[in-house]
Amino acid sequence: MTERAQVTSMEALESFRTRLILFLSKARPALEEVGDEVRRTRGWLNDDRLNHWRNEVRRRNRALEEAQQELFSARLSSLQQPTTTHQWAVTRAQRALREAEAKLQLLKKWSREFDNLTEPLTKQLDQLHTFLASDMRQAAAYLARLTTTLEAYADRPPGYPATAPVTPGSPNEASAAIEVQNARAAMPTGMGEPKTPKETPP
Repeated sequence: MTERAQVTSMEALESFRTRLILFLSKARPALEEVGDEVRRTRGWLNDDRLNHWRNEVRRRNRALEEAQQELFSARLSSLQQPTTTHQWAVTRAQRALREAEAKLQLLKKWSREFDNLTEPLTKQLDQLHTFLASDMRQAAAYLARLTTTLEAYADRPPGYPATAPVTPGSPNEASAAIEVQNARAAMPTGMGEPKTPKETPP
């Protein structure tokens, strides 16, 4: 029994392809922004903050040395007796130096923990970005070819013999099936599973 194929959802298929393309246009920049934010935060910790507190440790260490020297000079001078002001200056300088050293050590700890926590997630982001940029773009192209094939198949006249032999240039069902198979063959294998990007040596 020969019947016309009931192909009635090309609009839904094309709508899905359009939404897929729209999703890709938004998802990829979002992933790139997340990756950029991770890199900015790492740079802020490792460069900006570490350099700041290293400089603070050096500056406050010099300030402590100066306060201690003034206290020592006051004790040796016969013209001036050590005062509470000199002693408090040394105490404040010691406290400030300890604070800077503690912040520097804490910042180094945060820097190590940041890399340990973000590295696995960053790899997943890279895999997802590769999947969206490669596999899903090929999927959108596959849907476009499939829609074209189905539209050509649906435009055949009613009662066209579905079992007609395949002849060159004859738009019969067998050739349409071959076209669909060819379009499916162009589909990337393993589509739907993110590809793990190859690691390159540093």
